[in-house]
Amino acid sequence: MTVTVHREKAHVLTLDSIRGIAAVTVVIHHVILMPTFLAAFPNRAWIDCAFFRSGGFLVDLFFVLSGMVMSLSYVQSDFGHFSLRDFMVRRFARVYPLHVVMLFVTLLFRLVRIGLVMAGIIVAVPTVFEVNNAYSFFLNVFLLHSLGFVHYLNWNAPSWSISVEFYTYLVFGVVVLIAQRLGSLGWLYVSALLLAAASWFTLAVILDKRDLGAQYDFGLLRCFTSFFLGVLAVKIVSLLPSAIRGANVYLLGAFQLASMVATVANVWLVEAYPWISFAAPLTFAVFLGSLLAFPNAAVVPPMLVARPLVWLGARSYSIYMIHAFVVLLAEYFVRALGARPVAALDAVYPGLSTTLNLVVVLAAVLVLSNLTYLHIELPGGRWTRNILGRIPKVSSSRAVPSARPSN
Repeated sequence: MTVTVHREKAHVLTLDSIRGIAAVTVVIHHVILMPTFLAAFPNRAWIDCAFFRSGGFLVDLFFVLSGMVMSLSYVQSDFGHFSLRDFMVRRFARVYPLHVVMLFVTLLFRLVRIGLVMAGIIVAVPTVFEVNNAYSFFLNVFLLHSLGFVHYLNWNAPSWSISVEFYTYLVFGVVVLIAQRLGSLGWLYVSALLLAAASWFTLAVILDKRDLGAQYDFGLLRCFTSFFLGVLAVKIVSLLPSAIRGANVYLLGAFQLASMVATVANVWLVEAYPWISFAAPLTFAVFLGSLLAFPNAAVVPPMLVARPLVWLGARSYSIYMIHAFVVLLAEYFVRALGARPVAALDAVYPGLSTTLNLVVVLAAVLVLSNLTYLHIELPGGRWTRNILGRIPKVSSSRAVPSARPSN
């Protein structure tokens, strides 16, 4: 019996930083569009603009990044030594501990809220996600809550993307396993192309969606589109000739900067032209692929390796997973605060109260995400891998590919 040992590929710091920036953008997106805040604050936040109002589409950037990272770790470096069981254990350990903790934190909050209402201490106020029932909780426990079993967001709402991404990992793992058994990387990339293209075509043409913003309904197809495009992006980067990779750093930097501007413009224009969201996965893949291909280019990479951005990147998953709960707490605080302090702050300068609320919420998210990263995400992942790693394997085998991938 051959023992498969997977060695994680070193992080690409520029990609990690982009993930952190995207996570913060999603937080800002949700804060500036939260109905409670829109009702409480008469003026917009100072940074309220089309880019942040459409910032939820950066979830697709997460999906592209995941496809790239999985390809780098399990295809480009370790093809021929892939174990589906080990892969899924690692993926489960990566996403589940924090997901289940936030699920139970949300449950506890709801139970406390019900108790306070019954005691007459607070007045019940309708909230956005009053569909937190036993059935949707059960689906959340098994990461099934965005696979079409319910038609609404529930509990820790942003976790819808974790639900679809986890089962995308499973599909990816099966594709890699089959390719390994066949000894054919070509089969793997053809499958990735078909999955990405078919998913995009289904959403854009067959289902005739207004935009790419599928979540609990066809979020899995949305994830397939971007994730497998990320897998293909890594392959395309690996095929770039050395002459291009070794081009002038300022020329490469100009290309990266242009692709970054195109990415920002794509998101910015979604509000006015929803259909343009269907191009977002491609613009994300081009920009992220350029960061992978040209790590020493001028302008963009030096900015992205700044320590604050690297810090954000490491905590991006925690930022994403805990921010909805912080926003929920902020909603109750703003209701309790009343209109008078808001009016007083806006009398100083219009939008001051809204902007201050955004700053406080964002600061709270960053502080709490650091705690969950250090005390839940990291140790929870290690603990889960250790526990599941002790379960005996039914069988293990590996195949030698017909050709090693180029790097």
